[in-house]
Amino acid sequence: MWGQRLILVVDDEETQRQTIASVLAEWGHEVREADSGQAALEVVRDQAVDLVVSDMRMPGMSGLELLRECRRLRPDIAVVMVTAFGSIETAVTAMKEGAADFLTKPIDLDQLELVVNRALEMHRLIRENRLLRQKLEDTREGFRLIGGSRVMAEVLDRAARAAETAATVLITGESGTGKELLARSLHDLSPRALEKFVAVNCAALPENLLESELFGHVRGAFTGADRDRPGRVAKAEGGTLFLDEIGDVSPLVQVKLLRFLQEREFSPVGSDLTVQADVRVVTATHCDLEDLVAMGEFREDLFYRLRVVNLALPPLRERREDIPELAEHFLTRYAQRYQRPVRRFSAEAMACLMAQEFKGNIRELENLIEQAVVMARDVVIRAEDLPCRGDGSAESDLPAGLPSVQGDLPGMLEALERRIVMDTLASCDGNQSRAARLLGLTESGLRYKLGKWKPVGDQEV
Repeated sequence: MWGQRLILVVDDEETQRQTIASVLAEWGHEVREADSGQAALEVVRDQAVDLVVSDMRMPGMSGLELLRECRRLRPDIAVVMVTAFGSIETAVTAMKEGAADFLTKPIDLDQLELVVNRALEMHRLIRENRLLRQKLEDTREGFRLIGGSRVMAEVLDRAARAAETAATVLITGESGTGKELLARSLHDLSPRALEKFVAVNCAALPENLLESELFGHVRGAFTGADRDRPGRVAKAEGGTLFLDEIGDVSPLVQVKLLRFLQEREFSPVGSDLTVQADVRVVTATHCDLEDLVAMGEFREDLFYRLRVVNLALPPLRERREDIPELAEHFLTRYAQRYQRPVRRFSAEAMACLMAQEFKGNIRELENLIEQAVVMARDVVIRAEDLPCRGDGSAESDLPAGLPSVQGDLPGMLEALERRIVMDTLASCDGNQSRAARLLGLTESGLRYKLGKWKPVGDQEV
């Protein structure tokens, strides 16, 4: 498949190098060339090379030295050494150093194909094992979707069922609700998890660049196109392509996307070649696509192709019961990142967080916790470490109707806590067990608070 694997050919002899590179390109691989070991290391450092095919004897850095450096920089990279017929002992040494295989000159094309395919398969298996270890250790920061609220449980249940298939998914929700995180989790839970997840922000690229970015281009397609370049679709082969802000795509690109989704094929810009693609497509938008369809700004047929499964992420204000768990998650993350001794929130600080509107949703909450971790004076984040201090500027960030107790922060927080508890209890129809769970309190703790406030039971808050 076009652009499926990246192979680096290293040889100081230009004719030999170009011959191997040309054959590999004809077989559908993406190919880079280097005329020395040092030049090859620059490519390995900068690009995700899957396989290196290198001559053994070169001026300066030898093939064996290059092998050692490649293995040091990228332990999972596959390296095939090319040696003269009489240098088998050297080739055996290279195999002991970690080479995947070797070829002898003059190179037989059938043998080249066999060795390259075998080395790439070895690279794939090594990569799969590494990814599986990472998944088992759960070290990929941020991939865990957090939320025990009913509304999030419903979204995650639908997402888990959709992940098992190759169905196209449209994720909708306000900015900051975690749309890309959900898309990554869909990929992570799918049969394609060991292949690539490739993300494209459609709003960040103009129309003429977006088409090339998605589908690639051939040499001479436009000014500056000095070589063939695979697009994101080709790079996502076998995996997942995530198109963020799909509502911002122009009518021309919408047509191209529709054809791709219908036929599962595309043509690079400037080429008549039709390329088949095995890619799962997930899209996201903060726009109401149905409104855009009604206004004639988005194709109706494309809309239905994209919305085979719709996952609507709720804003944080509609899942307030998830705020404590999210806040604790971000506290742990940033305390570790910045080497800060912060361990927990005070009750007043948590009440302050629960009262915020969070128009920026989870992204705003994360930013707020990051600031608080940096600025906290000790192991506890207190209300004064958060932007809800009760003065004029900060109070404007709180919900309308917040009790105002000028010059008395403890009194304001007490009134705020009482309002939150009473509102939660009312939403649970007076069920104290359920309200306590939502508030993160024990039932006895909730009863204590209710008893403390009983003398002012009818007071407006």
